[in-house]
Amino acid sequence: MIFLRKVLPTDLEQLLVIENEGFSREEAATKEALLERIQRIADTFIVAETKGKILGYINGPVINQPYITDDLFKEIKENPKNGGYQSILGLAVSKQARNQGIAKLLIEKMEELVKENEREGITLTCKPELVSFYEKLGFVNHGISESKHGGVSWYNMVKS
Repeated sequence: MIFLRKVLPTDLEQLLVIENEGFSREEAATKEALLERIQRIADTFIVAETKGKILGYINGPVINQPYITDDLFKEIKENPKNGGYQSILGLAVSKQARNQGIAKLLIEKMEELVKENEREGITLTCKPELVSFYEKLGFVNHGISESKHGGVSWYNMVKS
């Protein structure tokens, strides 16, 4: 059975392993960045686990615009109670748990939080090979992002 819950500070080491499995060194959040997200946006940092083992996670701050900007990877502010766009800065699933629908479950949980907190929608950036995955989940491709995070080309994906 897979459980979804808010992140805990004790999750940090397991999260780092998954982060580095899912992203290149240039793209991956540092230990300090993940810790800052845990401390400041725990309300929008969800982990999927089974039997005490984290299988994947999703996280991101609430922002005032529909697109992610690179400054978000450097500094995170606490989330407002209502409004704004829910960004997704990180969505990763451990190598052993991939292709089991965990990413979809995490996105669905984030969608519940968006409705509960009357947000405008969800925004994320993804690499070209993941555009169709997000489109299947109802996201609309808004074209190439201005983000140069990790030296990669990203696409703006938004779901209202």
